[in-house]
Amino acid sequence: MDLEHVGLEDMDLKNISLEYYENNADLFFQQTVTADMKSLYEPFLSQLRPSGRILDLGCGSGRDSRYFIQKGYQVEAMDGSQKLCTLASEYIGRKVVCGRIEDLDYENEFDGIWACASLVHIEKKDMLRVLERIKRALKERGVLYLSLKYGQGEGVKNGRFFNYYDEREIQKIFNELEDMNIIELLKTADVRSERRQEYWINVLAELNSETAKEKYL
Repeated sequence: MDLEHVGLEDMDLKNISLEYYENNADLFFQQTVTADMKSLYEPFLSQLRPSGRILDLGCGSGRDSRYFIQKGYQVEAMDGSQKLCTLASEYIGRKVVCGRIEDLDYENEFDGIWACASLVHIEKKDMLRVLERIKRALKERGVLYLSLKYGQGEGVKNGRFFNYYDEREIQKIFNELEDMNIIELLKTADVRSERRQEYWINVLAELNSETAKEKYL
């Protein structure tokens, strides 16, 4: 993974990734806006009511928000980078909220929350607290999709901070997240052809699902 571990305590880990996106917004938009995520959209959308309300948390280019809007869902798109918010707003034709994931402050608002490759920049020590905020933003029986880089550890790579999770660590953190239960756990290769050697762990979870709870006891 070639992560930098030495000197992390001296780095501004909460802002290093945000600065990267501010400085590379145009390039990041171009590299991600055409990625084909349809195979991951369907399991998520199949759990939602038609025209349900979705929060695209860390929307980046707005690629996923645009797809959900076209499918008739009510979408709130949010990203921490002001420059990406501007690009995404232009792409999806509506305002994107500029805000940090760590400061998420909704309660009982969304049928689904889509966090595709956006929680990868959260320090592991803060992950449970962030997931608690996400859980609070969901309606009863609300569904969360999140994807994280597959592996172990955390560190800085090419100017961004990343965390890595495997199945065991995901199970452990969701066991600590009361009433949020895993429906599906899936390892997938990156959809971009030049990154096929990189893997992601995908989590689909539901708030207060007794069926899911029984499945993962």
